[in-house]
Amino acid sequence: MYKPVVKPLLFSLDAERAHHLVFDNLRRAARVPGTKALLRALYDFQHPSLAREVFGLKFPNPVGLAAGFDKNAALTDELATLGFGFVEIGTVTPRPQPGNPPPRLFRLPQDEALVNRMGFNNDGAAVVAARLARRQNRQLLIGGNIGKNKDTPNEQAAADYVACFEALAEVVDYFVVNVSSPNTPNLRQLQEKKPLIELLQQVQARNLARPTPRPLLLKIAPDLTDSQLDDILEIARETQLSGLVATNTTISRDNLGTEPGYVASLGAGGLSGRPLRARATEVIRYLHQKSDGALPIIGAGGIHSAADAQEKLAAGASLIQLYTGFIYEGPALVSRINRSLVRG
Repeated sequence: MYKPVVKPLLFSLDAERAHHLVFDNLRRAARVPGTKALLRALYDFQHPSLAREVFGLKFPNPVGLAAGFDKNAALTDELATLGFGFVEIGTVTPRPQPGNPPPRLFRLPQDEALVNRMGFNNDGAAVVAARLARRQNRQLLIGGNIGKNKDTPNEQAAADYVACFEALAEVVDYFVVNVSSPNTPNLRQLQEKKPLIELLQQVQARNLARPTPRPLLLKIAPDLTDSQLDDILEIARETQLSGLVATNTTISRDNLGTEPGYVASLGAGGLSGRPLRARATEVIRYLHQKSDGALPIIGAGGIHSAADAQEKLAAGASLIQLYTGFIYEGPALVSRINRSLVRG
């Protein structure tokens, strides 16, 4: 029903408007008695063989929803009915911010891709934390993707990440430090070795001082060179990271089928979807081999089918995340992947 009926309707609207329409309707539908049970019956496929224990957490299945879809943790109870093994909220910043001016989300249907320059639009860490504290489904694992406010200088960025950590530490199961979004000015400069070590050390110091530390991961860009990936692995060891998320969106516009003039007219932003699949898998494989499989990786980027998911896992990912593929393929993609994993 999604691809022949719902998707054409949504794709006839502005991409961000369609996103909000999905949110509003899923929230309304979930209030109707029996709807959550129906959604679970349609989409929530579970099997004992799907369970994974990664960085000390027990995931019912390895298919998660990537950060960026539910930035404000507004729909976690509803998303839990669609079969995800975990949901990553955010990116959350200490203070609320509107993000970049719209239009800021664009589809490339020919390439099954998206371009976004949302700019960490979110309600702020305090509001998100309060919302998560009220959620009904406590079994769904929640990741907290954290970032800095746009007007915070890079020299003070660590304080923003620490503030987010402190606000969310009691309501999320793991953290992801996001320094790889291309949509906050100069943010990617924090991926350089020295500032990144200093930032992660400050967050990790707060984390390790807790009675029960949370797994702390780093989300990286697909545009890093091999030498930069080597630095990331060294940084991960030095700062005792629990894992990596590979990868974020790309600034590259290579190998697109969409007319170049149209792509250029959209302006800056991160590209996600099918064109990212091969590069994301390369990065996962490189990190997995270089670390001898010792560092868990959440694989993301261009997963639009069960075969794409299998590819990421075979390359060394312990878990995977969907975003653009979820938008193009619909909620049935989650169960298709999980069923394929059970079949082997």
